[in-house]
Amino acid sequence: MLRIQLRHIKGDKIVALMLTAQDQVWLKHWQQNSPEIRKNAIEWRKQPAFHRVDKPSRISRARRLGYKAKQGIVVIRTRVGTGGMRRQRPVAGRRQKHLGVTRIKADVNMQQVAENRTKEKYKNMRMLGSYFLYKDGFHYWFEVILADRVHPRITKDKELRKRVISA
Repeated sequence: MLRIQLRHIKGDKIVALMLTAQDQVWLKHWQQNSPEIRKNAIEWRKQPAFHRVDKPSRISRARRLGYKAKQGIVVIRTRVGTGGMRRQRPVAGRRQKHLGVTRIKADVNMQQVAENRTKEKYKNMRMLGSYFLYKDGFHYWFEVILADRVHPRITKDKELRKRVISA
């Protein structure tokens, strides 16, 4: 497997990241907003907010998070709407000059929102991890990897059993 080193500036620090060849291709497509990814996003918009996929879009990233192509492991593509939070406008009493309605920031990022919504929808599954797919003006897409706690294939796998059942 071919690996190269990429320097990433984070604040005033330079962080070295090791990326596989597959990750480099995906990163290049995403940075250049390639037609392949945009074509996929058009299809994803038509799908429901939680869509089960046969195999991960970023297979190397999914494997690092614990994905294995076996029964009992599910990959869900989750769509989360962008936009800030709004508070309800005051109805009665004194109205302050600046209402405090807009510019309210959420305490959690979009990836955590996607993870929490997916966990709420699939209550019997345990989350192994999630990763970013794409973002446009309206939505963020993440893929969330879930494992079924009681599936026989998961309970027989020593590595997954530690992460899924005991955690």
